[in-house]
Amino acid sequence: MDTPAVELRGLARYFGERTALRDVSLVLPAGASVAVLGRNGAGKSTLLRILAALLRPHAGEVRVFGEPLPRRAFAVRARLGLLAHEPLLYSELTGRENLRYHAALHRVAERRVDEVLEAVAMERRADDPVRLLSRGMVQRLAVCRAVLHDPPLLLLDEARANLDPAASALVEPLIGRPAGRTRVLTSHDPRAALAEADLVLALRDGRVAFAGAPEGLHDDALRELYA
Repeated sequence: MDTPAVELRGLARYFGERTALRDVSLVLPAGASVAVLGRNGAGKSTLLRILAALLRPHAGEVRVFGEPLPRRAFAVRARLGLLAHEPLLYSELTGRENLRYHAALHRVAERRVDEVLEAVAMERRADDPVRLLSRGMVQRLAVCRAVLHDPPLLLLDEARANLDPAASALVEPLIGRPAGRTRVLTSHDPRAALAEADLVLALRDGRVAFAGAPEGLHDDALRELYA
């Protein structure tokens, strides 16, 4: 049997007395996409940060490509790309300088920087400091950073935030289904997320409200999830 890309067993995470996640379980096959749904504060971003080895779970088991987290985080980080609410770019550096820095960290050939910049139509503004760019341009650069090292797993937290339809179309081959990567994604548009997911993990107050195929989450249940 192939090793799942992501395995969660009874995952729990707390912030003081507040429960962020409790008893969350999931098995995500390699190459599949799971949409993580729920209101603000449901635990979506916390889950992605745990998978990115940026937060430690307080209970349960977390494995990414068979590697236990956080103990084997060093073996996982190079195999994932994180697109978070913050772009994770240095504002005083240019877009190209940011990407060259990340290329050096991942031992990626510098020509890859030019490839991803061209893919998102950022070549002409790549030498401007990030602080001078629009939010949409910064988001396009953040997409470049997340996929620069060609990771097999993408963690996408509101990946298309600040992108107009034209820019969304540009990044689709990099972070959408055409990329062929395993994806854990959240979206402010749950119906759009359902349309590009193989599995759904719906969270309410840190607990699993629904887990299964998208067609199993009916309209009434979806409305209740966001009520």
